[in-house]
Amino acid sequence: MNDLAAREPDARYLQPAQLQGTLVDSGVLIDVLADDPTWADWSLEQLDRCGSRAPLIINPLILAELSPRFERAADLEAALAQLPLQRQPLPWDAAFLAGQAFKVYRQTHGLKTSPMPDFYIGAHALVGGLHLLTRDAARYRSYFPKLALVAP
Repeated sequence: MNDLAAREPDARYLQPAQLQGTLVDSGVLIDVLADDPTWADWSLEQLDRCGSRAPLIINPLILAELSPRFERAADLEAALAQLPLQRQPLPWDAAFLAGQAFKVYRQTHGLKTSPMPDFYIGAHALVGGLHLLTRDAARYRSYFPKLALVAP
């Protein structure tokens, strides 16, 4: 089997917590910050919709994925201050789950030699009982089929 759910050895990493917020993938934030002509409106609508129900959350990896678009940390902070985002650290349990997703990726077709940020982001949302707001639904669905996604 290729899906992570079938290989997961410890149910505590997949605990069905009540959804308590929305983790916002970096692509959605890039759409908004860059005023992407195709996706900015959709991304803003989803941020408004999700943010009206529960907190919008980012983690250090999402911040790291945004940082190359800015010359200074202060510029990035100023841009993010315009959005109602809360910051959360990566949960320790997400590290194991990200590694398991990476193992499936490597066994099926992956060429990368270390876990990619998307594995940590998906795992964070899953173990944190969060929705994930993303435009990259296919990747997350293939490695985290139980993850609650908000996607086009």
